[in-house]
This record gives sequence, structure tokens and C-alpha cells, in this order.
Amino acid sequence: MKDNFSTQSDRYAKFRPVYPSALFEFLNLVVKKKEAAWDCGTGTGQVAYELAKTFDRVFASDISQQQIANALQAENIFYSVQPAEETSFESELFNLIVVAQAIHWFDFDRFYAEVRRTAKEGALLCVIGYGRLEISENINRVISDFYNNAVGAYWDEERRYVDDNYETIPFPFEEIPKPNFSMTWLWTLEHLIGYLNTWSAVKHFIKKNGFNPVDELALEIEKYWGKEQTRQVRFPLFLRVGRVHR
Repeated sequence: MKDNFSTQSDRYAKFRPVYPSALFEFLNLVVKKKEAAWDCGTGTGQVAYELAKTFDRVFASDISQQQIANALQAENIFYSVQPAEETSFESELFNLIVVAQAIHWFDFDRFYAEVRRTAKEGALLCVIGYGRLEISENINRVISDFYNNAVGAYWDEERRYVDDNYETIPFPFEEIPKPNFSMTWLWTLEHLIGYLNTWSAVKHFIKKNGFNPVDELALEIEKYWGKEQTRQVRFPLFLRVGRVHR
């Protein structure tokens, strides 16, 4: 499992999009018993914090100590620094396991073995990802060009799974129907630029070239932003949801 976000955990916590309440309402509906949940690859704890509202206990893990240090807190969230593929959790513990925008970094076979070990029979595994943001035709075009060309060569190989909406990841579980979800928020231009700076490809670009390509991108986006203080930003969500059986 790669760690691409420890060096910018505070920025990640501030600028990454927040998952919609409808997603958690769906999970609450399909998971009947809510004794324990695992938020794997928790980052700064956005998913864990929402799960803690309905689950007795939420265990949230990440390989990044810096991410955990910036995580949202609740009395029934138990954070730990450990890899997804080999944890200290007891066997047959979880009613729900969630991985949000992280599974493409995992060793699939080893992680799925850990899922089967730690999940109760019939527990749910929910893998969540989100696609490229949508704002307006012109801004979408500028960001798409930046994504594919300016920093295109700097994306990790695993990014292809996100580009494929997780349809190409192995998923050896009994999949269940799920609704379509999206995230829609009002963002300032400053927030958008902050989010773009969290991209792992931007970090890799800066490390190799010594300057931030988002600075030039920001000037280009500003041309199309208009006079509005905020604009609607939409992220399509994609899910793989399955029952865990032994």
C-alpha cells in the first residue's frame, strides 16, 4: 500500500470533498446490525466520523501517522496506524468494512483475505471512489487537459482503477444493487485550487520539476470562473458493494 498523502495531511483534511449523507443512509439501510465498522484507509477520518453516528464502534486505520493525527475525533472511533493487508483486529469483528478512495493502493489479494478474516459472515464490504469534478464546460476542459497532459505522466499506475470507476478491480464478493450517488458542493476558487493541490500527481510533478503546475492552472481557471464568489462543483461517485461469505 502506497502512502502519497502524509506530507499534505492538513491540506487533505481541509480540501478533499465530503461524502453525501445519502450514501450513509444507504449503508444504514443495508447493514442491519451496527456493532462494529472498519474504515480502512481512513485518511483524516471523514467516513469514520459519519459511521460513528450509527455504529457502536468504528475502527479506522491508515498507514499514515500524519493523516491519523489530523483525523476527526469521536468517543467511539478507534484510530490505528497499520496496513490494510495485515491488521491487529480480531477475527469476525465487523458488520461493515468501508474503503473510500483508497483501494487502488492496496494489494487486492492480501486485503481481501483480511476482509474475510475480520468480517462477520454476511457483512458488507463497500468500496467507494469518485471521479473527476464537473463545474462548467470550459473549466472542465481546462482541468481535463491538466489531468491528462500537464501532470498525466505523473499519476501512479494504480490511478487507472479510478479512471475506470473501479469497474476493473477484482471484487470477489456477492454484489448487491446500489443507487447512484454524487457529491455536489459550493466551492470558492480558493477551495478548488486547494483541492487540486492535493492530487498525488501534482506532488510528484513538484518533486521532479521544482515548481507547482497548479499556479499556472489557477490563472487559466480564473478566466472562466466569472464574478460568482462560489460555484457548484459536482463529483460523480462510484461504488462496489458486496456481501462477505467464507
